[in-house]
Amino acid sequence: MALCGIKPGIPVILRELEPSSAFFKHGQSLRVIGKLESFEIETGIVVISDGGFKLKIDMQHLRDFNFRTGSLYQFIGELKFGHDNDAMLEARIGRNVDGLDLNLYKQSLQIRRKIEANLLSRKRS
Repeated sequence: MALCGIKPGIPVILRELEPSSAFFKHGQSLRVIGKLESFEIETGIVVISDGGFKLKIDMQHLRDFNFRTGSLYQFIGELKFGHDNDAMLEARIGRNVDGLDLNLYKQSLQIRRKIEANLLSRKRS
């Protein structure tokens, strides 16, 4: 059985996507959530934001996607960098997540990371 080369999207918060972050690597598979700020149908680029942090999303691989400015969206894809070193997520999956409690989501992500770190440290010992 052949293994698929697609990696799971690591859940990150937009503020974590800074050059010093371990997540800020070309080709890194990520899962992000943010409020839709703008979209350009001609280019297929949307911009999401969360807490003052923004990220461009390349939607060229997604078809028939309905956009609503101000709505909450989740995207899974790979991080790419342009010629001026701007980060952009090349989305392979996108969905509307209106109704999601973003603060609760962030809290659960922190708890998940603590549990994963504990499991990893137990395996090492």
